[in-house]
Amino acid sequence: MRSAKTTRKTGETDIRLELNIDGLGKSEIKTPLRFLNHMLENFSKHSRFDLRIIAVGDVDVDDHHLVEDLGICLGEAFQKALGDKRGIKRMAHSIVPMDDARAEVSVDMSGRPYAVVDLPFSEFHEKKVGDVSKENVVHFLESFALNGRFNLNVKVAGKNDHHKVEACFKALAKALYDATRVAGDAVPSTKGVV
Repeated sequence: MRSAKTTRKTGETDIRLELNIDGLGKSEIKTPLRFLNHMLENFSKHSRFDLRIIAVGDVDVDDHHLVEDLGICLGEAFQKALGDKRGIKRMAHSIVPMDDARAEVSVDMSGRPYAVVDLPFSEFHEKKVGDVSKENVVHFLESFALNGRFNLNVKVAGKNDHHKVEACFKALAKALYDATRVAGDAVPSTKGVV
């Protein structure tokens, strides 16, 4: 079973996270950021990754520290759970619509972390989507990819900011599910390592 646990305790956050890549999409997400909880529950459901997160942070100051540290922890757990990546498909993509929104996500479990996130938000709305700063949604995705050591490319279009973010998390989930499926026993690289 490909699973991992990670913790992060700083002067700003306290996070305990458990991830099972070969799960059933069960989640228990408890953070003070309800919108992020909703997105992570969607991520778990559509990736079929079991995900348990208990986290607190200084959200009375700003949501930045908790959002960033959650991305870091999820990335670290993801990297640990994948191990040597032997036999995985490695590359995948997904396109997910949600009402007016459409998200395209491509991933490569290459071990070379990089993130390109094109997630434009409406200028006519609040600076937050739910209780999360819009800029921190992008920062979460970048932190996840960089600490998970995978290449992430995201392109989202639409009008409703909630729909755009939710389509993005669902597309990321589906792409990561496909990329992490075991399809053989070889390391999926001409280099012999990923």
